[in-house]
Amino acid sequence: MEKKIYYHDTDSGGVVYYANYLKYLEEARTEWLEDKGLGMKSFLDRGLLYAVRSCNVTYKRPARYGDVICCDAVLEKVTGAQLFFRQRVWDKDSGHDLVEAEVVLVCLGNNFKPRAIPDDLKEKLA
Repeated sequence: MEKKIYYHDTDSGGVVYYANYLKYLEEARTEWLEDKGLGMKSFLDRGLLYAVRSCNVTYKRPARYGDVICCDAVLEKVTGAQLFFRQRVWDKDSGHDLVEAEVVLVCLGNNFKPRAIPDDLKEKLA
């Protein structure tokens, strides 16, 4: 995923506000899942949803107003109800890493309790 940094993404110092990287990471994961045919609708239609269970972010360098950044999502592991992603944000021009993250999603039922990911949806993750 590629994104241009606008003024509203930055803090008073002109660098991307740290919490905005969480949005970029989510957008990249969402794009990845949708590319696999696993958009939010495929979960909601079955009374399921996925939520972030844990997120470990390492900030390496700041992005600034006007920069173009790239963000990816790599699925490293799938368990009964969880998806483990490794993610990276980097500057498009320099290639420098800006952020690295490990994010775990959990599949939940309507009652917000963990549920097994249905086998046919798991197959799409391969």
